[in-house]
Amino acid sequence: MQKIIGLNSYIQHQKDMAQNKTTENDLSVTDFLNTIPDENKKADCFNLSDIITETTGFKAKMWGTAIVGFGSYHYKYESGREGDAPLFGFSPRKDAIALYFSSRFNNREELLAKFGKHKTAKACVYIKKMSDINVEVLKEMVTNSVAWISSLYP
Repeated sequence: MQKIIGLNSYIQHQKDMAQNKTTENDLSVTDFLNTIPDENKKADCFNLSDIITETTGFKAKMWGTAIVGFGSYHYKYESGREGDAPLFGFSPRKDAIALYFSSRFNNREELLAKFGKHKTAKACVYIKKMSDINVEVLKEMVTNSVAWISSLYP
């Protein structure tokens, strides 16, 4: 009997792990951004939030405890895994501000070349401060990324 109980616990654990832990919630974006200890980064994040809201028309919402997201879409993979994610998001990290774009969107490489000082990972773009980047290029990247995701998940 103990093996069956152990197996059931294991199966439930696997199901719990498959659940997306980063979900939209009612936590306050303002309260979260006010916890950023670096005053310049805090000001940049408030500014970024305003720019993204203006660009997308979506109000900033918390996703999990550390991501500020804008809009949402529902995805479903061939594996059967599905969930919701923000159309665009950012997270103030210790060393940089992580910007969450689609890994593919129209003119991505050309826009990144004009974006300003940044580092990239698969879908993330990392900036140190807003003054390092071209805000007009940021707006175009956000618009193109949101359009790309929206075309894949209408």
